[in-house]
Amino acid sequence: MAKIAVVTGASRGIGRACALKLAQEGFEVWANYRSNEEAAKSLEDEIQSAGGSCKLLKFDVADAEAATAALAPLEEEPAAVLVNNAGITRDGLFLTMSRENWESVINTNLSAFYNVTKPVLKGMSKAKYGRIVTMSSVSGQQGNKGQANYAASKAGLIAATKSVAQEYARWNILANVVCPGFIATDMVDGLPAKEISKQIPQRRFGKPEEVAEVVAFLASERCSYVNGAVINVNGGLFTG
Repeated sequence: MAKIAVVTGASRGIGRACALKLAQEGFEVWANYRSNEEAAKSLEDEIQSAGGSCKLLKFDVADAEAATAALAPLEEEPAAVLVNNAGITRDGLFLTMSRENWESVINTNLSAFYNVTKPVLKGMSKAKYGRIVTMSSVSGQQGNKGQANYAASKAGLIAATKSVAQEYARWNILANVVCPGFIATDMVDGLPAKEISKQIPQRRFGKPEEVAEVVAFLASERCSYVNGAVINVNGGLFTG
């Protein structure tokens, strides 16, 4: 029986790349999405066409009850891997940022860590094995103008993951963070790529697949002594 890997926000971008890579690595992928039925079905078809296994989970990670209900089977049939990837942006200068835009980003990006990780971690604790990989951002490391809400949520994910890493390491449950920089997904559509690339030592945006390669290692049994780490995938944009 294939080991289960849960990936949130799996229908597009980095999440999709992670789901495809983990399926290639032999995991049964439980792919979460919120609303994009077409993209989710396309992911499922691509994984299955390649001989892999994919189960679609439609729920909003910001909805605690929905997350608990969808992930309840994993208490008895534990997941080996959780990739906390789902996230949104609602950019704006702090003084003009609405409370709605503040709360929606915090709830989807940060509170979802609690909503999703807790039910998955229950099963992992029983199995005494697990790999939790959480997607933060360079914005969560150094802040970013116009992204106080996003930066706060991503910084919180780093601290939360480090805490879980310390609490559950004795049960062979390892929790790590990946911090992408500018990655060529629809989240950066509309940005002046040529100008931004000048600030990146490698002079280009990254590819979702390059992030997925790092996630695949952290999700594997090969990753046996990396815990509580923050790994940058940003072309040298930030090295702290």
